[in-house]
Amino acid sequence: MALDFTAIDFETANPSNASVCAVGLARVRDGVVVDETGWLIRPPAGHDVFFDLNTRIHGIRAVDVADAATWTEQLPALAAFIGDDVLVAHNAGFDMAVIKRTCEATGDDCPPYRYACSLQVARRVYQLESYRLPFVAAEAGFGAFAHHNATADALACAHVMIDAARRVAADDIDLLAEYCGVRVSQIAVAAPPVTSFVVA
Repeated sequence: MALDFTAIDFETANPSNASVCAVGLARVRDGVVVDETGWLIRPPAGHDVFFDLNTRIHGIRAVDVADAATWTEQLPALAAFIGDDVLVAHNAGFDMAVIKRTCEATGDDCPPYRYACSLQVARRVYQLESYRLPFVAAEAGFGAFAHHNATADALACAHVMIDAARRVAADDIDLLAEYCGVRVSQIAVAAPPVTSFVVA
């Protein structure tokens, strides 16, 4: 077994989970970050208003994503980078909701990714006053980074999980979750409706 996973982070334009405007990704193989990427996304229609609060957090404005790929257009690239990996995110419930709710908004099939939460792991491994990503990343030995830049956040999350796995001597994500008493969950995807046929 090996510590293989993809860390992911999304930024949103407003409080809607379907208002995704950026993604960051970091691929880990055998406990080492081997690739990272990220890009802007044009939020789906109806979820594309940028709130000042969100823009103040991540610095992304409507004009910045005007020519960006839509969720539907970039979904193949997202899936290609992730492959069959377990996803990891800091406060993963939010990021998995972004995937699910944006797919619902665009009519795309939602990938049933397995995922783990670095926030939950950090609460079991570290003793900190705050479990916000910058504090946890610092404890993991990952220095100052551009918090709320999606790629930087994904990279920080990856380093948190790598460090946590080292501290508890876990050599894969499932063992790390087990040792920390947390779950590797899966995005719940609704089953297609059953069609009934009536023979006259």
